[in-house]
Amino acid sequence: MASGRDYLEYILEQLPETGEVTFRPMMGEFIIYFREKVIGGIYDDRFLIKPTESSKRLLPNAPLEAPYEGAREMLLVEETDNREFLKELLEAMYPELPAPKKKHR
Repeated sequence: MASGRDYLEYILEQLPETGEVTFRPMMGEFIIYFREKVIGGIYDDRFLIKPTESSKRLLPNAPLEAPYEGAREMLLVEETDNREFLKELLEAMYPELPAPKKKHR
């Protein structure tokens, strides 16, 4: 099942409005970036983020779910209407995420 554009727009409205959050469509789903690093995505209308030390600490009861069959599990963000919490979450995760991959030209 592909994710709806409405859910993507809702999540983007909740995330920091500094222009640091972007997305890219991929096979009916959406990859979410924060300052050019992948933080997670929208999969089957679920906001899933990478399990880092900070995200696990800030979301201690979040279920682990696979974005699609065969993929590594990610944390389900259920508290999507708390903008301050989501900003804190992204800021805490950022240093723990790998640097963006260089694009080959």
